[in-house]
Amino acid sequence: MKAERKLEEADFAIGRPNTHEAAPYYFTYINQVTDDDVVSLLEKQSQEAPAFFATISAEKSLYRYAPDKWSIRETVGHLNDAERVFAHRALWFARGHESALPSFEQNIAASNAKADQIEWAEHIEEFRHVHLSSVSLFRNMPADAWMRRGTASGNSFTVRSLAFIIAGHVTHHVKILRERYL
Repeated sequence: MKAERKLEEADFAIGRPNTHEAAPYYFTYINQVTDDDVVSLLEKQSQEAPAFFATISAEKSLYRYAPDKWSIRETVGHLNDAERVFAHRALWFARGHESALPSFEQNIAASNAKADQIEWAEHIEEFRHVHLSSVSLFRNMPADAWMRRGTASGNSFTVRSLAFIIAGHVTHHVKILRERYL
């Protein structure tokens, strides 16, 4: 009951991010979110994305649609890494830290993760855990924290924009998997 009360309070303050809440590039992800209730979408994704991933065989998860593109395993590994980074940024800013955070170089992370050497089922389970952690973070976010802002990768973000970026990033990559890989 207490968590529901926090969500209702935060829900009132959430709304959609405005263009000044993140760099233009990140609206590639924010605009993938069509609903204002980002926490509910994150909760829905924590069920739907792993169920979708589970329809892909371990053999198929090693597929790349072009030689220079990530495999499906690397793509889900990237989702996990990026979500951790975005959630950390949201936590950092929400808790009032003022120091800027560094960039996240996705290609460096992907090449060092060795995702194709990790069992496909492990990637799916990791996604579930990482995403549920983000759900908990945002479900319990104090209402006054959603509009706090900070700097990461040389860009200004609000906590609210980071929640939308996480949800939109998942939507974006699931769409790419469906259209280009399967």
